[in-house]
Amino acid sequence: MKRLLAALAVGATLVAAPAWAQQVLRLAHNAAPGNPKAEASLKFAELVAQKTEGRVKIEVGGSAQYGDDVEALTNMRLGTLAFSANSQGSTSGVIPQFAVLGLPFLFQELPQAWKVLDGPVGEQLAADAKAKGLVLLALWDNGIRHTSNNVRPIEKPEDLAGVKVRTPPDPMTVDIFKALGANPTPMAFSELYIALQQGVVDGQENPLMNIWSSKLHEVQKFISLTAHKYEATPLFASAVVFGTLPKADQQAVLDAAAEAGKLNRELSRKADAELRGEMEKAGVKFNTVDPAAFVAKTKPVYDKWQAQFPDLVALVQKEAAAAKQ
Repeated sequence: MKRLLAALAVGATLVAAPAWAQQVLRLAHNAAPGNPKAEASLKFAELVAQKTEGRVKIEVGGSAQYGDDVEALTNMRLGTLAFSANSQGSTSGVIPQFAVLGLPFLFQELPQAWKVLDGPVGEQLAADAKAKGLVLLALWDNGIRHTSNNVRPIEKPEDLAGVKVRTPPDPMTVDIFKALGANPTPMAFSELYIALQQGVVDGQENPLMNIWSSKLHEVQKFISLTAHKYEATPLFASAVVFGTLPKADQQAVLDAAAEAGKLNRELSRKADAELRGEMEKAGVKFNTVDPAAFVAKTKPVYDKWQAQFPDLVALVQKEAAAAKQ
């Protein structure tokens, strides 16, 4: 309670003093240096300084330096943190609608997902974020996800039986791996390397860029290209802080977010094309899967989320189908 009251007091101070008058505004993210999220966050800070002629300065704290994603969401809503390049999974704990982007096997390619994010689906999620005290500046990319583990190659759903798979604190990912017969274990990303190294969990699921930049391939024998779901990287601003910026600087921040997002997506696409070979050189064994059996096993996940968010699920499916054309 004391910590909460202290945080609220700081939040009240932020409201009283214009955010642009502060020396530095902080941006939190959980990615390792070199990750597309990390690079885009640095570019965002650089562009904001340029576009506001130095009035708004951003200090980027990567690798959960300013707390993990869940903490960042809480602190932004209180007004004690300005920005976060967050994770879709953690975001869904506050705004459950974001989980719908991760419906199993919804997207086959990154450009298909990006078309959906940049249309009516993104607009709906921005409205949902606003209702929770967050400004959705942009939807960056966090890739199509694959499964790694130390037990066996995953070639069919039955190979996941009993495998303890770390997931984000995200109900959609948990639902997917339960449906596939695994033992999903939610855990903060910052704890994952050691958990894999010590055998606390057998495996995990992430895009290749996250596996590589956080060196998870060093403690995993097998990577199975399951492509079971997509995730975005929501770039948020605290509504408390953002609302104190002059209108011109608000627009500058939005423009910087979009421009940095182009870099993020291009780096993500490049990572998918190049990193498999690098990890194979390091001794990791890759395999592909026939998705049909996995798709059939995860159909109940659609049924569950359709019941919870019928309009949004229908919209996402419609937009995903249109984006294929």
